[in-house]
Amino acid sequence: MVNWNEMSELHVVSKLESILQRWFNVELFFCDLNGKVHSKQFQKDYLSPNPLFQLIVNASHGYDVFMQDVETLLDQNRMDEHFFEYKSKINSLNFLASPVKVDGELVGYSFVYPFVTELINASDIDHCTNQMNDIGVNSTDTANALSSLPKLSADKQDYLRELVSLVSDEIGTYHYEIAKREERIKDLNSELGDRYRYHTMIGKSKQMQKIYRLLEKISSSDSSVFVQGENGTGKELVAKAIHFYSPRKDNIFLALNCSAFNDNLLDSELFGHVKGAFTGAVKDKRGLFEQANGGTLFLDEIGDTSLSMQVKLLRVLQEGTFLPVGATSPKRADVRIIAATNKPIKEMMKSGEFREDLFYRISVINVDLPALREREEDVPVLIDHFLEKKCSESGIALKQLSKKTLEKMLDYAWPGNVRELENEIERLVVLSGSDKTITPDMLSSRILDFGREEFSAARGVRTSGSLKDALEELETLMIKEGLKRCNFNKSKLSKELGISRASLIMKVDKYGLDKRKKAA
Repeated sequence: MVNWNEMSELHVVSKLESILQRWFNVELFFCDLNGKVHSKQFQKDYLSPNPLFQLIVNASHGYDVFMQDVETLLDQNRMDEHFFEYKSKINSLNFLASPVKVDGELVGYSFVYPFVTELINASDIDHCTNQMNDIGVNSTDTANALSSLPKLSADKQDYLRELVSLVSDEIGTYHYEIAKREERIKDLNSELGDRYRYHTMIGKSKQMQKIYRLLEKISSSDSSVFVQGENGTGKELVAKAIHFYSPRKDNIFLALNCSAFNDNLLDSELFGHVKGAFTGAVKDKRGLFEQANGGTLFLDEIGDTSLSMQVKLLRVLQEGTFLPVGATSPKRADVRIIAATNKPIKEMMKSGEFREDLFYRISVINVDLPALREREEDVPVLIDHFLEKKCSESGIALKQLSKKTLEKMLDYAWPGNVRELENEIERLVVLSGSDKTITPDMLSSRILDFGREEFSAARGVRTSGSLKDALEELETLMIKEGLKRCNFNKSKLSKELGISRASLIMKVDKYGLDKRKKAA
């Protein structure tokens, strides 16, 4: 919702920041609700006008202490979002925070740090000096920095509160105006009709329009996204769309199929390794987390990772740090994670195959991609797109499908989804040669023969005898064929059949279809 990195560039906010530094010698920071601090103060070569803060920045454990203070801010403000002042972990240092709200919704905080009050005494200074010494700051440097800081009276603290509140109000007003403008743009766009495209995704169905709207809402977010869908539904296309419409669009996008590597190789691919870490490690290697710093990393088939790898991924998501193979000190990375799987992840959590804490970390936002058979109206649109694309790539005139060919393709269930459709169109363009029209005889046999097996099976169902037995025979056949069609995903099949998942499981047990070999 808020692009925090742009806030210091706003004219009013930059002026207020200048006043805060000049009058009170404090630094201005912004923090979102996830505890991420958006700040230029920790960038390399930044020189703070506050000598004490500069010492903290340069200290070996200064950043850790600062982040502990930020956690305190978040914890206390969860109880009271109007809370302003609190004490730092370092004695006598103070924070002032003000909530930032956009259209009445809390989105984060602006806060200033560090300052001391006029009540500070010699004992406080000694205590502060000792604590600063613990994080690696020389006692003399601390004493000199403290003596140069203004000691704020109660009146000056009131002025400081007002200025910090003004910063928060300016941010809220700015984004409220942006939201109003974007709402107007959306209203105008809706008058022009639904879109067939979003980035490289194509589809005019209600399901795809719903996904487009969701992706638009999360475009300015930095939250982790979890994409679920069958193979070939376009999970990587969704990941790329999220990245290229996000504030990270100018940084790198990297993708990795987790199922393509064993644990050791995946460890090295993701986190890198140091020279000599294992046989063949002849030089240091940067892992994908390090390469994607500032950008987006797409982890496809995350459901295939081992529990030990899931622990390492959880650590990166929670702490922003990782340990290369063979290294002794961790590295830090700012990477947005988009994960995907085609597996029933919730069933895997119940069986202990996937960690619940990792799932809730990667699934802040969920995107469920429908199978192509569930959005039949998109098939003609996709056919036109792929025909134009393949003909253009081959340097030939645009071809077209005969009416019968299109009917056959619309009747087909497309178990391989969009990827299978694209491959079929490429095959048809090649096989049609110089023919301008693609006829049914050019189609793959699986598409031509689709439906015949089911029709023959249905014809074999008894039409005499006990109605109960006939119904059970038909029920068995439908569940058996459905399990194969849905790749044994009972949740999907129960939706297709219009019954509850629990009812389907009971029927599967009743007819002895629980094991795959019985349904094969």
